[in-house]
Amino acid sequence: MSEPLSPPARLGTHLVVGAFLLIMAAWGFGAIAEDVVSGDRLTVQDAQIAQWLHRHATASLTTAMLVVTNLHSTVAVACYTAVVGVALWIKRAWRRLVTLGVCVGGGLVLNVLMKLAFHRARPVFDEPLLTLSSYSFPSGHVAGSTIFYGLVVTWLFTRTARWRRRMLAIVGALAMIVLVAFSRMYLGVHYLSDVGAAFAEGIAWLAICLSALAAFWRRAPVTAAS
Repeated sequence: MSEPLSPPARLGTHLVVGAFLLIMAAWGFGAIAEDVVSGDRLTVQDAQIAQWLHRHATASLTTAMLVVTNLHSTVAVACYTAVVGVALWIKRAWRRLVTLGVCVGGGLVLNVLMKLAFHRARPVFDEPLLTLSSYSFPSGHVAGSTIFYGLVVTWLFTRTARWRRRMLAIVGALAMIVLVAFSRMYLGVHYLSDVGAAFAEGIAWLAICLSALAAFWRRAPVTAAS
């Protein structure tokens, strides 16, 4: 059996992984954003996919997608975060409480700023399934879900070394994020590029926060539960 990593080695591993995820996610977001701003081929595909989904909408699937999207709204994610935050406060797990607030709270604020920066209009249909007046790029539902579920996965990784459980956690989180993304596209309130950029945004923000906090906790250790 291999020796457990020392704290400096664990920190180094976290920073390397975080840097890799940040670079890849930032590159993905930048590539999508460039196409959206310039009206490149991706925006044509956006419109085609949106029209196809709208033409194939059914009453039963619309109901199901409304349930999925409402359960993953920014308000819903904020509520889930508050519940987890209370549980962490009761357990006096201060590090995780701070991590939760910075990652999810900061991520939701970042998404609002991104929407204001790009001010992209939402898809338009003659008979919309859902109508919203806010901006489209990037999706707040997908960004919030990516950050929330991503944080849950990282915490599960610290609780178990079994790769089977880790892979199940990753697959489960990705499945939920994809479902949320599909619900937003199906309901006609986001384009494919909106949800793709939101996923990249969420991964990048999570990588920044977790790497920065890991370095901070290493320099300023506390005795409270983590």
